[in-house]
Amino acid sequence: MKVLVADKFEKSGLEGLKQIGAEVVNEPDLNGDDLARRLKETGAKVLIVRSTKVTASMLDGVPLGLIIRAGAGYNTIDVAAASALGILVSNCPGKNGKAVAELAFGLMLAADRRIPDNVNELREGRWNKKAFSAGRGLHGRMLGLIGMGNIGQEMIPRAKAFGMYVNCYSRWMLPEVAAALGIGRSDSLLEVAKQSDFVSVHVALTPETKGLIGREFFDAMKDGAVFVNTSRAEVVDQKALLEATSSGRIFACLDVFEGEPAGGTGEYDGPMREAKGVYCTHHIGASTEQAQEAVAQETVRIVKEYKLTGVAPNVVNVRTSDQATHLIVVRHADRVGVLAHVMGVLKDEGINIQEMENVVLGGSQAAIAQMSTNGAPSPEGVERMRLNSSIFDVHIIAIER
Repeated sequence: MKVLVADKFEKSGLEGLKQIGAEVVNEPDLNGDDLARRLKETGAKVLIVRSTKVTASMLDGVPLGLIIRAGAGYNTIDVAAASALGILVSNCPGKNGKAVAELAFGLMLAADRRIPDNVNELREGRWNKKAFSAGRGLHGRMLGLIGMGNIGQEMIPRAKAFGMYVNCYSRWMLPEVAAALGIGRSDSLLEVAKQSDFVSVHVALTPETKGLIGREFFDAMKDGAVFVNTSRAEVVDQKALLEATSSGRIFACLDVFEGEPAGGTGEYDGPMREAKGVYCTHHIGASTEQAQEAVAQETVRIVKEYKLTGVAPNVVNVRTSDQATHLIVVRHADRVGVLAHVMGVLKDEGINIQEMENVVLGGSQAAIAQMSTNGAPSPEGVERMRLNSSIFDVHIIAIER
């Protein structure tokens, strides 16, 4: 199987692809017309990219079966066009969670203590301890998290290590899950905005999240609060954000923003260059050696599975959740075989799991599994689940449409 790597990719990943028998074409500087041409010339079955854009015109008439985004976000890939042509699109979710969470906290600390301004002033030969001695501190402050996927969950232990309180807004997180994680849960974005001293955004870019945070959200934030976005620029109304920061009422730290250069280097002359009350980094959230090695290993795993079975893990353009009618929440000990027992009961009752997430709580002693299914187990089935001594509780919720 021929694999075209059209972006920067770890050496360990390239070696891993060769070890599983893939024929690797490594051309990391491909983009635009050159990428379209090489897709046709190489006849690659798999395309691996990071930030390189994959457009509909590139996919027309090529034998691709799979596109892998070597990272989490896949908004640079025309997923609709790939779907129309029967091309699978996979990503590597959760592999950069720790790296992004670390940057988010770095930005929060930088904003609170004005670290970049400290450095710049000293480099200009000015000593200004008086101006920089008004940090509020993180201990005892409220951190509001928008989105509770892998990265959002990585924020929780770090916040607790700093002595912060945590409140979240998430479309999937149930109150009992939030309680088990030791955090608060809000029913609305505005509630998070009103309560938080720091807000950090960790949602994927989807049609539902585009423009999610706008003027009303910023108006609701506390005076002096800090807004951090390390997810995607498009989830935030940049004009509304700039109005809020230029007034001096809130501060913003952004790793993603409109008009950022697409490549590793380039020129930037947009509004963030001299924006008041804003710190920006160069979209480096996932850019640690640890994260990139983890992404490379996951990419190799995806290719290996696809090569052996024709089925790819982490496919983002196969949607089954619309068929789900119920959500099954299982609180259980974090032990081998517990979820297999639950799945066995569901299998016996002819119920299919559409989507599943298992949150392991601190200390790895307990976990909460949430499964969206195409039916509800019978009372007898629920009792069979509870016969396993490692299951604490089973809760069934009908999904409203």
